[in-house]
Amino acid sequence: MSILRFDGVGKTYAGGREALRNVTFSVAPGEMLFITGHSGAGKSTLLKLIQLTDRPSLGSVLFDERNLSNVTGRRIAFHRREVGVVYQNHQLLAERSVAENIGLPLVLRGMPRAEIQKRVSSILERMGLGARGKALPSQLSAGEQQRVGIARAMIGEPRMLIADEPTGNLDPTLSAEIMEIFAALPGRGTSVMVASHDLALVKRMKKRVLVLSDGELVDDIAPEDLADE
Repeated sequence: MSILRFDGVGKTYAGGREALRNVTFSVAPGEMLFITGHSGAGKSTLLKLIQLTDRPSLGSVLFDERNLSNVTGRRIAFHRREVGVVYQNHQLLAERSVAENIGLPLVLRGMPRAEIQKRVSSILERMGLGARGKALPSQLSAGEQQRVGIARAMIGEPRMLIADEPTGNLDPTLSAEIMEIFAALPGRGTSVMVASHDLALVKRMKKRVLVLSDGELVDDIAPEDLADE
């Protein structure tokens, strides 16, 4: 059983640029894994296909056994509720408080205010931000801002969390702290996929690693094999 499966996926953009070529892999429910590779290897394109911000040219992407090529119209929004996204640059609303930024996805769903407040309070504590709910993003450190981004992605209890270079702007100590937060999520049933070019950090995490090169999946490294390197 898998939460996500790529079957022979290819993606070619206008002008003939081939971003992905015959990519096949699956992700189990509650699994954490990394995607790595050089700049332009296809990591971001792969994540866009999961988010439905892009579509494959060939092959199929299945999420919970649903072919995402068949997900259209209003169903796109429902799919995106199941996939939390963490960005490198946080994309926080500067004029909104930490609590408001985190709760925004639930506001957009029309969830009752009392339930939103309950969920926001709970996740603030989980992320070590219990005293920062009323602060503005500009008043936070880079590490705290990234924690807010993770909290916002997780507030809707998605089936899967994907992150594109989430520690790219952080120092090694903060990067390790953020990765430990990600590592705790599968224990709550959430699958986690992190795209990163930081090979040293990826190896320390001792998780499965998919290696992309020029749009092709060239290696699928098991945790036990990575631990021996």
